[in-house]
Amino acid sequence: MWLNPEEVLLANALWVTERANPFFILQRRRGHGKGGGLTGLLVGTLDVVLDSSARVAPYRILHQTQESQIYWTVACGSSRKEITEHWEWLENNLLQTLSIFENEDDITTFVKGKIHGIIAEENKSVPPKDDEDPGKFKEAELKMRKQFGMPEVEKLVNYYSCSYWKGRVPRQGWLYLTVNHLCFYSFLLGKEVTLIIQWLDVTQLEKNATLLFPECIKVSTRDNEYFFSMFLNISETFKLMEQLANIAMRQLLDNEGFLEDRNLPKPTRPLKNISALKRDLDARAKNEQYRATFRLPKDERLDGHTDCTLWTPFAKMHIPGQMFVSNNYICFASKEEEACHLIIPLREVTIVEKADSSSVLPRPLSISTKGKMTFLFANLKDRNFLVQRISDFLQKTSLQRAEGDNGGDQRAAVRKGSSGNGAYEATRLVVSSPIGDGPSNPQKTNSTEAPTTSHGLLKLFPREGSEELGPKWAKEKMKEESWNIHFFEYGRGMCMYRTSKTRELVLNGIPESLRGELWLLFSGALNEMATHPGYYSDLVEKSTGKCNLATDEIERDLHRSMPEHPAFQNELGIAALRRVLTAYAFRNPNIGYCQAMNIVTSVLLLYCNEEEAFWLLVSLCERMLPDYYNTRVVGALVDQGVFEELTREFLPQLSEKMQELGVISTISLSWFLTLFLSVMPFESAVVVVDCFFYEGIKLILQLSLAVLEANMDILLNSSDEGEAMTVLGRYLDNVVNKQSVSPPIPHLHALLTSGDEPPVEVEIFDLIKASYMKFSSLRADDIEQMRFKQRLKVIQSLEDSAKRSVVRAISTDLGFSMEELEDMYVLFKAQHLMSCYWGGNRTTSNRHDPSLPYLEQYRIDIDQFQELFSQLTPWSFGSHTSILAARIFRLLDTNKDSLINFKEFVTGLGGMYHGDMTDKLKFLYKLHLPPALSPEETESALEATNFFTEDVTPEVSPYLSELDLILQSEFPDSDGQGNGTAAENGDCQDKKRRENSQCSRL
Repeated sequence: MWLNPEEVLLANALWVTERANPFFILQRRRGHGKGGGLTGLLVGTLDVVLDSSARVAPYRILHQTQESQIYWTVACGSSRKEITEHWEWLENNLLQTLSIFENEDDITTFVKGKIHGIIAEENKSVPPKDDEDPGKFKEAELKMRKQFGMPEVEKLVNYYSCSYWKGRVPRQGWLYLTVNHLCFYSFLLGKEVTLIIQWLDVTQLEKNATLLFPECIKVSTRDNEYFFSMFLNISETFKLMEQLANIAMRQLLDNEGFLEDRNLPKPTRPLKNISALKRDLDARAKNEQYRATFRLPKDERLDGHTDCTLWTPFAKMHIPGQMFVSNNYICFASKEEEACHLIIPLREVTIVEKADSSSVLPRPLSISTKGKMTFLFANLKDRNFLVQRISDFLQKTSLQRAEGDNGGDQRAAVRKGSSGNGAYEATRLVVSSPIGDGPSNPQKTNSTEAPTTSHGLLKLFPREGSEELGPKWAKEKMKEESWNIHFFEYGRGMCMYRTSKTRELVLNGIPESLRGELWLLFSGALNEMATHPGYYSDLVEKSTGKCNLATDEIERDLHRSMPEHPAFQNELGIAALRRVLTAYAFRNPNIGYCQAMNIVTSVLLLYCNEEEAFWLLVSLCERMLPDYYNTRVVGALVDQGVFEELTREFLPQLSEKMQELGVISTISLSWFLTLFLSVMPFESAVVVVDCFFYEGIKLILQLSLAVLEANMDILLNSSDEGEAMTVLGRYLDNVVNKQSVSPPIPHLHALLTSGDEPPVEVEIFDLIKASYMKFSSLRADDIEQMRFKQRLKVIQSLEDSAKRSVVRAISTDLGFSMEELEDMYVLFKAQHLMSCYWGGNRTTSNRHDPSLPYLEQYRIDIDQFQELFSQLTPWSFGSHTSILAARIFRLLDTNKDSLINFKEFVTGLGGMYHGDMTDKLKFLYKLHLPPALSPEETESALEATNFFTEDVTPEVSPYLSELDLILQSEFPDSDGQGNGTAAENGDCQDKKRRENSQCSRL
């Protein structure tokens, strides 16, 4: 390729001159091609270590003049053919012209102008590219594809200089992290090392310390361990590895490939050596952290954040922190943890105003809401830009809401007015909305709807014996008053200031009258309900009367959901539970329904109406407890692994005993899946749910550790799993809530674990406070890090179990060994998954049905089958390989959906490998009959049959008659006689007999 001329001072350093004339020289890089000796090895090693091979082509042409010591690069080439074409062009078109010039400066100026002109002409014919990746990165990506044989669809995310430790010897080279692979290449003194590891095969990622390096990254697969060390960027590299491995695990779980985000805002300035994919992944990580911190919907996208201060009227001071702006929310988090969190939905904003700046309050910004609250931010570095972004988002929000309100009067306007002294022009953004449009946007109801659409079940079922609970009711009223005072000082609703005082009130207990409201608020379900008016009622209408596997399972479990509670001893509560669970099953068919969802949902319905309970269930299943309620309860197994890790850290002595007894795996699923609702008395477990909606999974893990720690001495002396389970069961049965105003509900679990000596009662509030005192060092970030580590183990373990189940289900009559079947399953699944990220379309994910048996879950199409056929079968040679593969595929595709599963694939392979000669001949014979033939081949076969049967000799007539019978049975409608009797066409046994007879004649 032609290059813009650049100066070269040392023309012969690391280069060998192969051709020369008075004006140009052609050079080859030492170490490229044959020979080179020690010098060539050193240069090759240097290129790898310094990554010069990613920028320097092996051939180049320099311009020179006789008396000048300066050379100019004019062309380079990756092959001898390419560089020779450039050299010949220079000799044919420039040498004669250059010999006329007398001044060497004029010669150089002419050459440079000519090369610039050639490049300009070439660029005219090249269409402009919408490519954000920097040039050096693109060169590294091309090198990666060439070095590792990757297709163009395999995208490079980033690459790093590092050492790969092979034994005790480090191999310095380059680590390439692509969307689907980890690749490494090294060339040192003639020795080459190439590694390609699929992220799908990674079972563990760790940062370890070694004697030679303070930190290195350990990558583990089922078969090997790989160690990489680097002096720079190790944290960035490890974080990126975690992201890519997590995407791969999500692909195994959901069978969906990586989709690049095309809506990312373009950077305001070029980012050196950062690819668009790397920006995409960085943005995803920030979005996930942002949504988790403020419990926002899954589609919320962070636009940016900036340092600022927030005026807190309850503390009468400015708190430093960060403001976060996204497409639907403005959020604030203080630098001091728990000092203050704030969430302002843009749907609530009425005015955004730039106030007057002063030395005391520099660059302030005031935001007012419909709830008559005003929030004052200050010390904003780029206030004008921030106001413009908020203005843009507000206008989009207003338009969306206007469409939702059928064109109501919903508009945003920017008003400008001068301040009192005329020195500052303030900007006010005023948002107007239709009258009566509140944050909750209530549903339209009619008289025929069930009362559970507007009230929780507890309001519909008055308690008996409430007059005996006078002191408890007084305590309850005090809690209500404390919360009312908090609402007055900190605000009420989504825009409430959330501080350590809020947590303290939650830990002291939420009064029953506020429980539903605060669950919606702290879980973030209130946001999704407010932005999706009518969604639940539409789902109920669509799902009513529909039947599938999920609805059958729901019906089976309805009467097992808190049967001891009066609200679920009649059809009113059962019907409400049915509607909510069925609506969610239709919203999220990937989950559908899972056991334990009925228990949790029944508790939600006690304190919330149906729509509120539905959105709380959405928050639980899709954000707060991800992957808990799928068919394989992956999320619960992941958190079980986290719990085991925390037990080793905080209770090391007990951890070993628990592992020996195998108790943790038994207790954690029942504790986590139902949030302790199935193992504690209801009055106590509902307090756990209160704290869970505020704290998340951290509370469940803390509480589980506190339960184990409280029973440590007894558990250490337990002799078996049954004894340990009895100890923990009796302890949890006697966790009481003496402040509850609800009459005690019989706890069925308690009847099964009661003993002669009743254990000591434990107050639930004391247990929760003890968990905070002893295990408060747990942080949400640490839990997420442990979750990632355990997710790799859990999903890979489940995949191994699935592989073993598939192999056991395959008949041994096929002749393959267990090891061969396992290897073929790995190849078959890899072919399916590869099409997810290298296929030209995204329909492959639709072929994976997790509800089917493992044997039938993965399916491949004809193109994928042909690739496996050419790799595995003994018939994959000759000029008719593709035709043969296509016919075998059609023969194996018994249900005619153009896909085959693993069982069908192995059946076909078994016949080719392990069938006797007669079986193989039968198989080949079937390949010349429908359904193996394509429609064109079928028509051709019929024409040939008619031609040959017109004039035959008596000797071959019996054979053709038999062949005609076979064809007539295969093509019953070809001549209009397809409705004959079974005697005319032959039954299955006659057909088999004829095939055997014909094969024997062959």
